[in-house]
Amino acid sequence: MLTPDKIDWVILAGGQGSRMGGVDKGLVKLNDKPLIEYVLAALQPQTDSITINANRSHKQYQQYAPVISDTFTQFPGPLGGIHAALTHTDTKQHDWVGFVPCDSPNIPSNLAQIFCQAWQADADILVAHDGDFYQPVFTLYHRRVADKLHDFLARDERKIIAFYDQCHTYRVDFSDLKQTFINLNTPEQLADFAQHLKE
Repeated sequence: MLTPDKIDWVILAGGQGSRMGGVDKGLVKLNDKPLIEYVLAALQPQTDSITINANRSHKQYQQYAPVISDTFTQFPGPLGGIHAALTHTDTKQHDWVGFVPCDSPNIPSNLAQIFCQAWQADADILVAHDGDFYQPVFTLYHRRVADKLHDFLARDERKIIAFYDQCHTYRVDFSDLKQTFINLNTPEQLADFAQHLKE
C-alpha cells in the first residue's frame, strides 16, 4: 500500500521557458509571489520531502529546497528532470518519487492522496489523466525504472507516451479536478490568471 508519507516530491523547474520569453518560469511572479511558492505551499502540507529540479537559478531555488540538475544536458524535457530525481542519491528517502511542474498554481491539497488511491502493486508509473489527456508532469515514478529511463534517453528518445508503453503505467483520474493542470506558459496566460485571482 502506498501512502503520502512514502513519496519524495520533486518540482520540475528545469525547462527553458521559451514561451515565457526565456525566463525561469518558477521565479516569474504571480501577484508579487514567485510561481514556485504557490507550488510549495500546496505540497508542503502533504510531504516532508521536496526537491527542486532546476538547470539555472540554483541560488534562488536553494532558498526553498535542495536543488538537483539534469544529468542529460540536451534539455530532454520533463523526462530529464524525472531521470535526475530517480538517480540522485541525496533525494532517495523512498521508493516512489512524485513530480509536479513549477508553473501550476492550482495543485490540490489532496494531490498525494489521489495518487495513492490509484496505486497498484505492479505499478511502475502513475500518471494524472484529466479525462481527455495524460498530464505527464503530474506523475509518480517508482525508482526501479531509473535504468530503463536512462537507456531510453540515451537512445535520444523523448516521447513520454512511448516510455509509458515500456512500463506498468496506470492513469490516475483527475477528471473532476481539471483546474489542477492550469499552467502558465506565456505572459498572456500569467496576466489572465492574475486577473482571474483578483476577481
